[in-house]
Amino acid sequence: ILKETIGNIRRILGDRTINELCIERAVCGFRFNGVKLNNGFGGICYVLKNSITKSGSCPDDAEIIPDSRKPKGMPVSIILGEMFNGNFLKRTLGIAAINALSNTVWSLESSQEYEIVKNADALDNIEIKDSDYVVLVGALPYRTLLKDRGKPFCVLELDPSTFEADELPFYAPAEKAPEKVPLADVLIITGSTLVNDTLEGLLELAKPTARIAMYGPTASMLPEAFFRRGVRVIGGFVVTKPDKFLDTLGKGGSGRHLFGESHQKVVIKPK
Repeated sequence: ILKETIGNIRRILGDRTINELCIERAVCGFRFNGVKLNNGFGGICYVLKNSITKSGSCPDDAEIIPDSRKPKGMPVSIILGEMFNGNFLKRTLGIAAINALSNTVWSLESSQEYEIVKNADALDNIEIKDSDYVVLVGALPYRTLLKDRGKPFCVLELDPSTFEADELPFYAPAEKAPEKVPLADVLIITGSTLVNDTLEGLLELAKPTARIAMYGPTASMLPEAFFRRGVRVIGGFVVTKPDKFLDTLGKGGSGRHLFGESHQKVVIKPK
C-alpha cells in the first residue's frame, strides 16, 4: 500500500517536484513523529510503543540512523527510498513524509474519485447494523461507543495494559487475528498497522462483505491503494499548522494536545 501510494504521488507531482523537496523540520515525539517539508506542508506518523526506549523517549539519531545523518535537510526522495530497509525512524519519517506529500496533492487538485470531508468521523460514515460483529484492530477510541452499544465485539491489541478493567472482556491478543478478523462484519483498523507492516495481511483475512475502515493520523494519505484493497473509508487527521504541531510534539504533546489546534479531523471516502 505504501509503495503504491508513493507511485501515485510521483505520478501526480512528478519526479522533478519530488526531487526538489526535502525535510525542513522533523520531530520525534512521545506518541507521534512529525515532519514539515520545505514546501510548507506537514505530516504525521504514530510511534509504536515497542519502538520507544526504556527511558520513555525515542532513540536519538545516532542510535537509529546508522550513517548518523540528521533528518533535517534530507531529500524526500531519499526518505522514500530508504523507508523500507527495516529502520524504525526511517519508516516513520517516510510515512509522515507521504502524509505531507498527500497534503500537497490535495492543495493542488480535487479528486474525481473520492472526497475529503472536514471535521467528520469515520464511525459516522460506515454502517453498523444491530446484527453486526465489529472487530477493532488496535485500542481505538471507539471502544466505549461499542461497549455502550451492547453487542458483541472484540479489540485485537498487542498491549492489554491499555484497557480498563471493564474493557478486558472485549480484548483479544493480536495473534488471534486469523481467528477474529474473518468473523468481522465491520472491521476498523488502526493506521499504525502501516508502521509494523501488518495491514495487508489483515485486509486479506477480511471476508469480502466486510465493511472496512481505517482510522488514525498515520493513514492520512492518498486513499486509492486502500480502496483497491477493500477499505471503504479513512478517518484521518491532516496537519494544518506544521510549525505549531511540531513545537507541541517537541514538548511531549500527544493526541489531546494536538488535535483541534494544529491538526484537522477528516474523513476520506469514495464519491
